[in-house]
Amino acid sequence: MADIVDTAVNAGSFTTLVAAVKAAGLVETLKGAGPFTVFAPTDEAFAKLPAGTVEGLLKDLPKLKKILTYHVVSGKVMAADVVKLKSAKTVEGSEVKIDASNGVKVNDAKVITPDVAADNGVIHIIDTVLLPA
Repeated sequence: MADIVDTAVNAGSFTTLVAAVKAAGLVETLKGAGPFTVFAPTDEAFAKLPAGTVEGLLKDLPKLKKILTYHVVSGKVMAADVVKLKSAKTVEGSEVKIDASNGVKVNDAKVITPDVAADNGVIHIIDTVLLPA
């Protein structure tokens, strides 16, 4: 099996996320032992952001790193466990809200594909970029 970064690269629908992870210097971290749970926004999710947002973030690495680490939870949290939670503390430091009443939502992002396995954790694919308060 591949690690979280290679799994995202191989999927082909995370080119923006992978470019952002590389720009923020988080590749080595996400290739580390973990385990990590990553709520991974697709390229379509990034495309929903206002024009120029991604380009601006690539120039503001501290803010980019804050946003990316807001998509990561320590530990391997599978969908069966996520649905039992009301919130989860992110690596960034603040909490994301979890609502499993109608599908699974993390803040305002819908989990479109849960439990994509990697050897150092799990990826849950989401349809919206999570932005910390």
